[in-house]
Amino acid sequence: MQIAILGTRGIPNHYGGFEQFAEYLALGLVERGHEVIVYNSHNHPYQEKIWNGVKLIHVFDPEFKLGTIGQFIYDFNCIRDLKKHHLDIILQLGYTSSSIWYKFLPKNPILTTNMDGLEWKRTKFGKSVRKFLLFAEKLAVKSSDHLISDSIGIQKYINEKYNVHSTYIPYGAHLFNHPNENKLDGYSVSKYQYNMLVARLEPENSIEVILDGMAKSTTDKPFLVIGKHQTKYGNYLKDKYKSCNKIRFVGGVYDLDTLNNLRYFSNLYFHGHTVGGTNPSLLEAMASSSLISANDNDFNRYILGDDALYFTSSDEITEQLNHTDKSSRKYLDLVINNNLKIKEQFSWKKIIDQYEDHFIAIHTAKEAKLQLSS
Repeated sequence: MQIAILGTRGIPNHYGGFEQFAEYLALGLVERGHEVIVYNSHNHPYQEKIWNGVKLIHVFDPEFKLGTIGQFIYDFNCIRDLKKHHLDIILQLGYTSSSIWYKFLPKNPILTTNMDGLEWKRTKFGKSVRKFLLFAEKLAVKSSDHLISDSIGIQKYINEKYNVHSTYIPYGAHLFNHPNENKLDGYSVSKYQYNMLVARLEPENSIEVILDGMAKSTTDKPFLVIGKHQTKYGNYLKDKYKSCNKIRFVGGVYDLDTLNNLRYFSNLYFHGHTVGGTNPSLLEAMASSSLISANDNDFNRYILGDDALYFTSSDEITEQLNHTDKSSRKYLDLVINNNLKIKEQFSWKKIIDQYEDHFIAIHTAKEAKLQLSS
């Protein structure tokens, strides 16, 4: 099949979750004999037209000049280019800045949309933006031939709100099996003697709740905050906790091997995400043998089950930090069980298999329908 993937800044990944997903999926589909196009921003660091057999199309992306508005223009430019190609499937990753352009999509390819998370619930957005995001979500449901949910929670939400079926396919992760303690050099930490979080520093990721708990704790272990902090909210956090020298704002860590080692050798790894589906960083933490404390919500519980600690308040964070030692045998089963989940449910091979099965099924159904009508 000929498959196009849009909705990312491009591959190879230099940005985030959807880009990483597109990278693994595109490579996997090419290995299975499909022709795959991935749309890239014109200023993506990789400027070649082919990457490991994946065709890359660079289109103009004015986000660097215009900010958020530029994302809408970039998505429009991607969608406009689709008509130049003979495609069977269009995979749209997310909808926030693309669903409004649905009337410009080519008619023949099948459009299947990964619905991402509940963007309109994100507290970082004002009322008018959240209203628009809900409108964009409705447009995506209306305009797509098929929907994909990366979480049971998202699947349930779409079914209840729109009475529409979506196919559940989560993200994937690779088990991390090559720990190297030397990767801790430069972070002034030692094995199991620090706690951490990895997230975009945004209110809905429970950053402040977690750090409030850390500031009240009596632990002498440092706390690494990994994520870009040169933002308005990042500056607010740095100012609030400047008197707590145990909290260290590290910034983004983009080397996956280093990040996996930091997760692997941490004492407690906090996952505070409250909105969205299967978060890639959560799966990576599970795959890196982290002992996880997660915000207590359905999205996280669908993935972790009983194999994590949970929190709803800063007091619970404080209690966990004061009394949790990863090296204690009582936590070993949690780590092992999460490793097994990655192997049995969330391996990239299984995820790519599920996407290929989905594409084949919807393509076959369309072909059968065309034959019946002819």
